[in-house]
Amino acid sequence: MRDTTATIIDGKAFAATVREQVAQHVARLKADHGITPGLAVVLVGEDPASQVYVRSKGTQTTEVGMNSYEHKLPADTSEAELLALIERLNRDLSVHGILVQLPLPAHLDSDLVINAIDPDKDVDGFHISNVGLLGTGQKSMVPCTPLGCLMMLREHHGSLSGLNAVVVGRSNIVGKPMAQLLLGDSCTVTIAHSRSRDIEALCRNADILIAAVGRPEMIDASWIKPGATVIDVGINRIPHPDQPGKSKLVGDVAYDSAASVAGAITPVPGGVGPMTIACLLANTLTACSRAHGLPEPDGLTA
Repeated sequence: MRDTTATIIDGKAFAATVREQVAQHVARLKADHGITPGLAVVLVGEDPASQVYVRSKGTQTTEVGMNSYEHKLPADTSEAELLALIERLNRDLSVHGILVQLPLPAHLDSDLVINAIDPDKDVDGFHISNVGLLGTGQKSMVPCTPLGCLMMLREHHGSLSGLNAVVVGRSNIVGKPMAQLLLGDSCTVTIAHSRSRDIEALCRNADILIAAVGRPEMIDASWIKPGATVIDVGINRIPHPDQPGKSKLVGDVAYDSAASVAGAITPVPGGVGPMTIACLLANTLTACSRAHGLPEPDGLTA
């Protein structure tokens, strides 16, 4: 009888390893070429979660030896003003990565703003050109969260070739690019979503199950093939069961239930989340290397 305790895929520890690799590459770029990668983050408005996230990005950027440029704009910033800033950053040779923090205030067109970023500096991987390049298997900037998931899967499995992968969720930010990356590593890929028939049966066929649907603890042990690898991208706040008035962070997977069946699983928190910023730093390093015609960092790209 197989052991029913899943291996925990520690995203926090793996992200620290990625950041250390990035820092070593940055140090070599400085020493050998006099180049320092630069990341510009643009925050419009006062969204508290975005402010915390941007602060964390700035801290981690400087910790690996990169230059961090933060642009904080008032909530009533006009589209023309924001587009003018992006154009300046596109032209700035010291800036290799540009990230506009989402969500933007309602009066700003997110698609227009994202597509104004130079695709080579689009370290979020959301520009329509990068979406198309990824979809056709060409060199692109890859969205950070799916890239982090792919890195963890490669680390755990080695080769992913021939494995059945099911991605639950079809968002442009996670679901669709995750499916493209898994196809690129020769998985057989199914995208399941709210209209999928017998979604539980689809999931039970998965050697790799990616949960990215935004519904708290939707997937439990009954959905999971024994021994499967479960990557939980969900971040949901629910009322704390034992502490009235407090909230608890959970994923899209019912962790304790799933861990009794899965072969390996990412926790929430401490799984995919830490990898997102680590991959943002990796993407900035990759963009800088490409901009200067230098070799891309091994193990930090798709």
